[in-house]
Amino acid sequence: MDTREGIELGLDTFGDVTLGPDSRPLSQAQVLRHVVEEAVLADRLGLAFFGVGEHHRPDFAVSAPEVLLAAIAGRTERIHLGSAVTVLSTDDPVRVFQRFSTLNAVSNGRAEVILGRGSFTESFPLFGYDLSRYDLLFEEKLELFSELLAQEPVTWEGRTRASLTNQRVYPPVESGRLRAWVGVGGSPESVIRAARHDLPLMLAIIGGSPMRFKPYVDLYHRALGQFGHSAHPVGAHSPGHVAATDEQAREDVWPHYQAMMTRIGAERGWPPVTRAQFEREAGPDGALYVGSPETVAAKIVATVKALGLSRFDMKYSNGTLPHDRLMTSIELYATRVAPLVRDALGAAVS
Repeated sequence: MDTREGIELGLDTFGDVTLGPDSRPLSQAQVLRHVVEEAVLADRLGLAFFGVGEHHRPDFAVSAPEVLLAAIAGRTERIHLGSAVTVLSTDDPVRVFQRFSTLNAVSNGRAEVILGRGSFTESFPLFGYDLSRYDLLFEEKLELFSELLAQEPVTWEGRTRASLTNQRVYPPVESGRLRAWVGVGGSPESVIRAARHDLPLMLAIIGGSPMRFKPYVDLYHRALGQFGHSAHPVGAHSPGHVAATDEQAREDVWPHYQAMMTRIGAERGWPPVTRAQFEREAGPDGALYVGSPETVAAKIVATVKALGLSRFDMKYSNGTLPHDRLMTSIELYATRVAPLVRDALGAAVS
């Protein structure tokens, strides 16, 4: 059943390096092959979107989203394919547009790009960018990318790349316009920036109550109006896992979530995550959509209604959680969660 008839339901992954049958980490190459299999399953089961996030570190295997998405495009038919996110700050807007317009061509119009600054900074030293220019890099590059979306000759000048004078960029999108979103973590400045550039908003809700993002959604809609733009969809991305029961889902995820969050926390000066914190996040008011199909569906419905979402993407990979559990989660999400969400929302969703 294609969820695009109403609320779009999608999936995201960073290509988290998972454990194999021997409880040892798989190679990043094997993880990437598994991601292709996971996307093929999502397409076969009728989900709307499959996204892969760009990272440059040992625990996440996806560093070249468009290459992986092109491989997935060759084995799928309907599902839309995109990044979640592309770190535009440390890439070139022209090349990003070219790669995604190429993906759009080979997938027969199924490409999307979610542009963001990312929550990790490894790409800055890797590609020779100064982290002190964090805000300037994203602002200028998003400005240029927004102009490229019009597919007209571009004249642009800034401080972060060479200027362009009446320059066309190829290949053009075959029909319509490349679908591009701005991913934000919840700062007012980021929300206003997305509205100013006339782009849809994708909220990264990875901690705390999703309801705390309601003021940002309201701000986005007000800003669109103030800039003279028409309405755009709002989406959200959150981690999750679906199993037969709430207890099984939480026991599946907890050790892998604990290891991942403790590792990342150590890099950022956070204390180790506790089971109590995990249980709060997995509860009705937290950002983890972990549980039985009924529990996860109810939580998605509540979030969609509160925030007025057009799309919800669940990050189904959770640290080293093994591939077979991910495949089961995807199947339950598509065959059990999606129908429950659509039935609950009914005519309230256009």
